[in-house]
Amino acid sequence: MAARVSKSLSSAKERTKLYSTIKIRLYPTTEQAELFEKTFGCCRYIWNRMLADQQRFYLETDKHFIPTPAKYKKEAPFLREVDSQALIQEHNKLSQAFRAFFKNPEAFGQPRFKRKKDDRDSFTACNHAFESGPTIYTTRDGIRMTKTGIVRAKFPRRPQAWWKLKRVTVEKTKAGKYYAYLLYEHDENTPEPVAPTAENTLGLKYSMAHFYVADNGETADPPHWLKQSQEKLARIQKQLSRMQPGSRNYEEAVQKYRLMHEHIANQRRDFIHKQSSRIANGWDAVCVRGDSMRDVSRKKAIPGNALEAGFGMFREMLRYKLARQGKTLIVVERATLTTRTCSACGFVRTGRPHRKEAWVCPKCGKVQNREINAAKNIKAQGLAQYFRMQEREIA
Repeated sequence: MAARVSKSLSSAKERTKLYSTIKIRLYPTTEQAELFEKTFGCCRYIWNRMLADQQRFYLETDKHFIPTPAKYKKEAPFLREVDSQALIQEHNKLSQAFRAFFKNPEAFGQPRFKRKKDDRDSFTACNHAFESGPTIYTTRDGIRMTKTGIVRAKFPRRPQAWWKLKRVTVEKTKAGKYYAYLLYEHDENTPEPVAPTAENTLGLKYSMAHFYVADNGETADPPHWLKQSQEKLARIQKQLSRMQPGSRNYEEAVQKYRLMHEHIANQRRDFIHKQSSRIANGWDAVCVRGDSMRDVSRKKAIPGNALEAGFGMFREMLRYKLARQGKTLIVVERATLTTRTCSACGFVRTGRPHRKEAWVCPKCGKVQNREINAAKNIKAQGLAQYFRMQEREIA
């Protein structure tokens, strides 16, 4: 579940507007699946046509202009067979991509053409309420969408009665499964801000071996079933390397490979959700270092793949789950020396960093566990950073 927080001043009592997403599994019929495939292709087609016309218009007039999807329906009548809201959303996405590019060209590249083999199969449709009823709504065992009708679905949870359905995004995975992401808007009471204290604040250090290590010595070792799935994936990869590409056995093995990848992603996401919920419910504040997982994965001294650990996703889940309770995620500058600094006396070691599990401080003589010591320093730096910001706001 993802959430974004914004202020709502519609009532005398301060309220918070939340956006929550519920992911559901879809079981379309053959006709509905064909319509989904047509919609995926039409969205890709309309994106490429609008982008091509924008580039040509810019070269001829030196001005930015994106045509609307309605312009192409006469020359491409197959666009009328799919939901027009899906095509409108492609226009909105392309406009947003250009706005982001014009605002910060260094961070956001120019929009590119979409290719079927590289692009994710998905489309988005907004919900509109008319006198006859909304265009998109859920039923007991499905969801009703324009053109498609009622698609059978499985709900992991149900929204509250006052939640408003804003839009739905339909996605097809590489394994051939269909999912829908339902975005809901709802107002809730603004939580009272919780001031962090040293006793109720947790410091976390990313660990390749334990996922994270806390300042109190707690670790979160990934469950054994995740390791078993990864070992099974490695065996499937070995089998694939010995098969003839294009053969029936090869295609069956590729499907098993895709299903196992999806299974591992779900297992990892489940593990991260449970860990982040437990920490957000048990602590008033959490301090982490703003490490770039991409930079960490490039370090040759660190074994494994840091990008596959999901620690960046874990930080984002912690952020919004803490914010819903009025709590704070404090991100410490990633250049902070946490591993080399003694948490007891503040002595900073020089020279090349040691990779040993424990080291002795040459100043105070305290034996420090490398990762626990770093987590303690992250907590201390985070609290100091938070109180400095509070003093500036008061001043």
